[in-house]
Amino acid sequence: MRLFTLLLLCLSLVGCAAWDTVGETFSGVSDYFTGGADNTDPPKPLSEYTQELKIQVLWKESVGAGADEQTLKLVPGIGSAQIIAADHKGRVQARDLLTGKEHWEAKTELPFSAGPGIGHNTAILGTSDAEVLALNADTGTERWKAKVTSEVLAVPTIAHGIVIIHTTDGKVTAINEATGAKLWSYEVAVPALSIRGTASPVVVEDKLISGYDNGKLIALELKDGRYIWESSIAVPKGRSEVDRLVDLDTDPLEAAGVVYIAGFHGGVSAVSAVDGDVIWRNEEVSSSTGLSNDWRYLYLSDNDSDVWQLDLRSGASLWRQKDLHQRRTSAPASYGHYVVVGDFEGYVHWLSTADGHQMARVQISNSPIEAKPVVVDNIVYVYAKDGTLAALTVQ
Repeated sequence: MRLFTLLLLCLSLVGCAAWDTVGETFSGVSDYFTGGADNTDPPKPLSEYTQELKIQVLWKESVGAGADEQTLKLVPGIGSAQIIAADHKGRVQARDLLTGKEHWEAKTELPFSAGPGIGHNTAILGTSDAEVLALNADTGTERWKAKVTSEVLAVPTIAHGIVIIHTTDGKVTAINEATGAKLWSYEVAVPALSIRGTASPVVVEDKLISGYDNGKLIALELKDGRYIWESSIAVPKGRSEVDRLVDLDTDPLEAAGVVYIAGFHGGVSAVSAVDGDVIWRNEEVSSSTGLSNDWRYLYLSDNDSDVWQLDLRSGASLWRQKDLHQRRTSAPASYGHYVVVGDFEGYVHWLSTADGHQMARVQISNSPIEAKPVVVDNIVYVYAKDGTLAALTVQ
């Protein structure tokens, strides 16, 4: 009612000529929150295919309640020959990479919403209550706790003894990894309407580079937060507020001095890490999940859950896998000759890097897999939304 009253007040001020524009805006905003008419394609049923790989489940365990049916950024973190994962109810577990045997468990009762990020013998997690917790990665004991300005929905980034926290209010805060002391902060205004989520910054040498909900990619000095450059990656287009969403919620990816970033409506871009110059832009495909790469190609799941391969050097689209259309695929993970993605029914799919065709799949849960799979030494680690943590390999 407040939103409707505000729109009527605006209309009385600008006159009847603005009725169409205000009406379209109201329609776009209300559809965003209420769902509007459901005109999306249904998830594509799993199709028959020729199985070319045999997948072995090395181990499968439960990490409490997982995301507790919420949209969070809880992901597996790898460090010191173990995998660490947390649930939304405050449980954190460290398990052996090869066997899944529990090394330690911490029960904090904090509402974890992002992480862990793994640093120098630390596991850093953010919460829905605007707190950051650092645990000893070897024992699970608390090292420090710090307060930030709003909910944390980006996995903490740790580099050179500095923890970077990107909160939902657009602020980036730097914290001393050893002590939890605040070092500096930088704030970018958040649009009135944006997609739930924030990007985790990437560190390139002495620069911290991150995407924001206003469609800009910004570089800061890691040591003091000094502004270096910014690049407009996505420019709002369309008449409704929803059409004009340009959030850069995917984590930037860096390779050979080039930063790759995808926007919700802004396509995919390659940007020079030195000065922010846009090297190429592919507006054919947009994503809000994430990217991965190998030595020559870039992989992503688009907003319709189709999986794409792009050329790293030019951004040209090389293939598009449509068999997983609208199955809410995770960001892809690339390793060897394979691309691995999870979907909304808990399946993990192996695709060929040559042309994207399906090679194998296995179901590890009935719950969605939203976290990007993690690959270490040819083992794929997958974390489902219900807390199922599994290690998979190709036999």
